[in-house]
Amino acid sequence: MLPEWYRIQHRRDEIPNTFTLTLEPCEHAPVPSFACGQFNMLYVFGVGEIPISISGDPEHPCPLIHTIRAVGNVSARLKHLKVADQIGVRGPFGRPWPIELAHGKDLLLVAGGLGLAPLRSVLYHVIAHRKAFGRVTLLYGARTPEDILYRKECEQWRSRSDLDVAISVDRGDDDWRGSVGVVPRLIARSLFDPTNTVALICGPEVMMRFSAVEVEHCGVPGEQIFISMERNMKCALGFCGHCQCGPFFTCKDGPVLPYLQVRDLLCKREI
Repeated sequence: MLPEWYRIQHRRDEIPNTFTLTLEPCEHAPVPSFACGQFNMLYVFGVGEIPISISGDPEHPCPLIHTIRAVGNVSARLKHLKVADQIGVRGPFGRPWPIELAHGKDLLLVAGGLGLAPLRSVLYHVIAHRKAFGRVTLLYGARTPEDILYRKECEQWRSRSDLDVAISVDRGDDDWRGSVGVVPRLIARSLFDPTNTVALICGPEVMMRFSAVEVEHCGVPGEQIFISMERNMKCALGFCGHCQCGPFFTCKDGPVLPYLQVRDLLCKREI
């Protein structure tokens, strides 16, 4: 329950109101290992703490890397911190992506907006262990070309012959030459063996709902589809109940959950 002290080693603005913090422990203590899809609680002393997915390489947990969107009091204060400032970190917490289930299978990653951050660690793992997977496809959707997260890395991934990467935007501009439209539309155009594919989906809930339906419609079994839920987590241990989603606590039962377990919940207007 007690946060450890971390120092900001580097900060980088990604897109408007979204930035990445690179953190190192203050006393050079070892950084706990994490699995793809887990999150930490980042604490600004005197303000509060928020859950943020770990977006770094799980095989190189130090320094810690988090990509954050400034949407509330804590994230706004984090945005204004500088290199050498200190924050508290608790974690890692949560259920990770079931990457081992995808070994020997095709892997389909579907991300919307900031949902690419929790999937970036999966891409790091896949690239480091490329022979363990079949065809690997990343489908990523953003609102506009200016909202594309990790733009340089996206270009590096697109240039690889062993990754299929497609990016779409809701609204293009005069310089945009890529796809225009919501990311679920990219799914039917992609090449993968539906009966031998594991799909990992992360983004706004409406995007995940339509994407999961489309993936299932393409023939991927529901038990091989996983999504990452986002809720208002306060304790990260399932004690406070703030993150309850139906019968599940997002912090300890998730954030990664089998689609079949939450399919009906995603259709509810409010839970």
